[in-house]
Amino acid sequence: MFRSRIISTLPYIALVLFVGVGLLAGRGGGLSFDLAPTEFTLSNGMNVVVIPDHRAPVVTHMVWYRVGAADETAGKTGIAHFLEHLMFKGTEKIEPGQFSRIVARNGGRDNAFTHYDFTAYFQVIAKDRLPLVMEMEADRMVNLRLTDAEVLPERDVVLEELRMRIENNPMAQLQSEMGAALYGAHPYGRDIIGVKSEVAALDTEDALEFYKRFYTPGNATLIVAGDITPEELKPLAEKYYGRIAERAPSFIRKRPPVAWPKADERIVRHDKRVREATWTRYFPAPAYSTAQGHEGAALDVLAEILGGGTTGRLYRALVVKQGIAASVSSWYEGSRLDAGTFGIYALPRVGGDLDAVEKAIDKEVARLLEDGVNDEELNRAKTVIVAGAVYARDSQRTMAYSYGEGLMTGLTVDEIHEWPDRVNEVTKSDVLAAARKILSGTHTVTGELLPGDAP
Repeated sequence: MFRSRIISTLPYIALVLFVGVGLLAGRGGGLSFDLAPTEFTLSNGMNVVVIPDHRAPVVTHMVWYRVGAADETAGKTGIAHFLEHLMFKGTEKIEPGQFSRIVARNGGRDNAFTHYDFTAYFQVIAKDRLPLVMEMEADRMVNLRLTDAEVLPERDVVLEELRMRIENNPMAQLQSEMGAALYGAHPYGRDIIGVKSEVAALDTEDALEFYKRFYTPGNATLIVAGDITPEELKPLAEKYYGRIAERAPSFIRKRPPVAWPKADERIVRHDKRVREATWTRYFPAPAYSTAQGHEGAALDVLAEILGGGTTGRLYRALVVKQGIAASVSSWYEGSRLDAGTFGIYALPRVGGDLDAVEKAIDKEVARLLEDGVNDEELNRAKTVIVAGAVYARDSQRTMAYSYGEGLMTGLTVDEIHEWPDRVNEVTKSDVLAAARKILSGTHTVTGELLPGDAP
């Protein structure tokens, strides 16, 4: 899995988000992105997006399914991620385990990932091998072959992954509890990998039922980035994907609304495996797609001003001036369909005091809410974000991911493409309004991870 809540360090979250949905669509550099990528729809309802990048004869081919961990039925959590594993088990044409080997023999690489709102599969390969991977991916969209011989051992693999990534990771356990407290009964409040007891009960019938219901052309988007034009891709898409018939009714999501905490919550975990204490706080926030006006872009800018590296207010106050923290950061996660999160993370100096760190953070947040931001830090934050767009475009795969993630979480191609413009339009008033809405108008979830046994 590329993307999930099963992450070892919060700075990594900030990095992923920095090169995420909006940042990769900026203008400049040597790529031909003055115009938005081209979109078209096949007769069976499958959406297609083409992102030209002619610097090398290579393409990134991705198929995104509009179904993820938040779409699972009660008692079947983990099935979206489990099926992601099983999609490599073979068809009538391709023997179990051979899919990735074929891609590798042809000089490419492949992988897949599961999110709350989508599941996706990709290959990076030479342009002249694109028809091969399109044929293979189209084949497993309709002809996946599963038996207990493949499914049950893979279930054990997933259970081991759960043990390693969640049960053996104190930070992941804290994040799980904090997510549950923040999102409540909404599916975002549980881990993408699922509830252990429910994963252990998943079987072949469950996997095939989920596959047949959701893995259909009308519930999928094809994204191809690289040395390809729309005129070249369209006949290939029609040849390999256009002939696949729909086999399930249109998927209409039915999720409970997000009910934010009605009071501030604090979760404290003690663990012998932890050497240094850490402090984390989650704030309820909108998703990019549900934010109003410039609110989403303003939250990106706010996160950069408050905790974006060594120039952020929190770092300068807690690390440089006061010397009470070893690191501190903030981030905004808006790449979800229903709701997002704004977060702050701090690691005290060795032997430091969490209470002192929390009070210092609260003081800096209060100062920002009272005084707002100045022109210098606003312009610096916007420059960092937009520059990141240009630099990140060097990764063809990341560009394709950016558009796919945005489309799967409620944005349009134009909105993704124009994100740097939205960032540049953010004003000091926009940042202050977003800060006051998120940082002072909500109830938070605070997490403390402490070394040793609980008292």
